[in-house]
Amino acid sequence: MARKKKALPLLEDVEVVDVAAEGKAIAKVDGLTLFVPFAAPGDRVDIQLTRKRKKFAEGRVTRFRSYSDRRVEPSCAHFGVCGGCKWQHLPYEDQLKFKQKQVKDNLERIGKVELPELLPILGAPSPFFYRNKLEFTFSNKRWLTDQEVESGKSFSNWNSLGFHVPGRFDKVLDIRECWLQDDRSNQVRNAIREFCLQNGYAFFDLREQSGLMRTLVIRNSSLGEWMVIVVFYEDDAEKREELMNYIAGEFPWITSLLYVVNQKANDTIFDQEVITWVGREFIMEEMEGLRFKVGPKSFFQTNSEQAHRLYDVVHRFARLTGEERVYDLYTGTGTIALFIARDACEVIGIEQVEEAIADARENARLNGINNTRFFVGDMKELLTEDFIREQGHPDVIITDPPRAGMHGDVIQAILSTQPGRIVYVSCNPATQARDLALLDSHYRVEEVQPVDMFPHTHHVENVLLLVRRC
Repeated sequence: MARKKKALPLLEDVEVVDVAAEGKAIAKVDGLTLFVPFAAPGDRVDIQLTRKRKKFAEGRVTRFRSYSDRRVEPSCAHFGVCGGCKWQHLPYEDQLKFKQKQVKDNLERIGKVELPELLPILGAPSPFFYRNKLEFTFSNKRWLTDQEVESGKSFSNWNSLGFHVPGRFDKVLDIRECWLQDDRSNQVRNAIREFCLQNGYAFFDLREQSGLMRTLVIRNSSLGEWMVIVVFYEDDAEKREELMNYIAGEFPWITSLLYVVNQKANDTIFDQEVITWVGREFIMEEMEGLRFKVGPKSFFQTNSEQAHRLYDVVHRFARLTGEERVYDLYTGTGTIALFIARDACEVIGIEQVEEAIADARENARLNGINNTRFFVGDMKELLTEDFIREQGHPDVIITDPPRAGMHGDVIQAILSTQPGRIVYVSCNPATQARDLALLDSHYRVEEVQPVDMFPHTHHVENVLLLVRRC
């Protein structure tokens, strides 16, 4: 017979003292560090522990005894349930301070290298409605909020269209108003949900892998163009045609209305055929006089306004005179490569996603840029001595890896190549710091510039300028 787990305690009247990684707050009780979400420094709360280890514990707030004077009223009605904007209760100025501290702590604690004074974080001019892409999930198992559960009411409609609840892959919170994207996104999503409910369209069952409606992707650009991608699971031509015609008629301003029938076990559409229903198969984005085609499978920074500022930092750190050959590692659709190409002799972009490289080449052609070359391949396999000998030695390397950071073989290839400068862009200062420790033998950090790409979340982008040691 299995031993019954000992119930974890409820801790009463605990003061929250700081903010931690992953958007959680910190409290301390008898030397034990507690991590809790949706709290602010200065709150006094009761905490129900949910997980306990020797040196730390995790929990959830069951009661606010008093609120911190540093709190602000969250704008979103879904705050506290949706896992997206966990810091909406903190003033934006405080969020920026915590993010700056997070970058500094990671570089010092993990990197353990000598650092210059960090440049002040570049905050977002628009902390709401800043995203140009959101993906929503249809589900027949709607997540009930605490208020709904406590009401004792019975619910007949379990369908939802919204975001996954943190830690529950099969549960989706129904989103009525999201503050991340222009309000037209709310209009489209809510209209599609109501049409599907009124006409008996089956919402997806994530466990059983059944149902007609699967996901919805909405993209927009700073030029006012919109893309809507409806992803179906079942291939029902009649119902599909009814819905797509409804969307086209209700929202004639949609630039690109597309659909996908995806019957795989996962939601990704990169290996699926995308069908154009109405309009173009892409939308256009513009930055610094450059125009970019953004297709349904294209990667583009999801905060266009801050992406421009981020690329300005990269450009400044690269210190180009027009004579340099630049390698742009993890180039994606080539946005950084094309952004800096006018001030470089040549830019070579490397990326393992074939569709992204196709976009990069097309965008270079569209903008009349002739000094870029793009290559498809796994970074650790492509970036070899033979490749560098054939393509030419880089004077500057720009690297913008995924959250996991750079593979050890890529770091070794960079060290053996020894460019004069490395500009390292990261969406995860912890893995950036780990890589920095490996580069420290040959490079010193000359500048550090955090950039806030995602207000009201704990995520922060950071750019390092590394200069070769003499």
